[in-house]
Amino acid sequence: MAERDVPFGAFNYIVSFDGDDRLFGGFSDVSGLGLELTVAEYRNGNDAENHVRKVPGIHKASDVTLKRGVIDSSRLWQWIDDVRTNGPGGKKTVTVTLQDEAHNDRQVWTLRGVMPLKYVGPTLAAKGGGDVAMEELTLSAEGFRIGRDG
Repeated sequence: MAERDVPFGAFNYIVSFDGDDRLFGGFSDVSGLGLELTVAEYRNGNDAENHVRKVPGIHKASDVTLKRGVIDSSRLWQWIDDVRTNGPGGKKTVTVTLQDEAHNDRQVWTLRGVMPLKYVGPTLAAKGGGDVAMEELTLSAEGFRIGRDG
């Protein structure tokens, strides 16, 4: 494969829940993909230099926000309700796959142990016009990696 020197566009992607990219439909925005690493500082009392060592600590996946136009929220609500009433058994694996112009998969972000953290319904106004009713879902993940799990 030829070396690419132009970044991929941010508009061709698939959001998949437990391997099914049709489970909740398409999303128009995905934001917040990230990971935070913490560091513990440590110093031996007999170190020759007066400085601390940085020791890797725990890591934390960022909350991810998905937005989409409202079509039918019933399947999404079933998942929210499942986690709300049954707890950890409702967690899912979510993958966000960036595609190139020919819709070939190029990079995958995998979130493990995902549950809905926040749902925001659309702002409705009777002013008319072409505004789309949008809903927003914030996800909380236990783990994050670039690449597919497994």
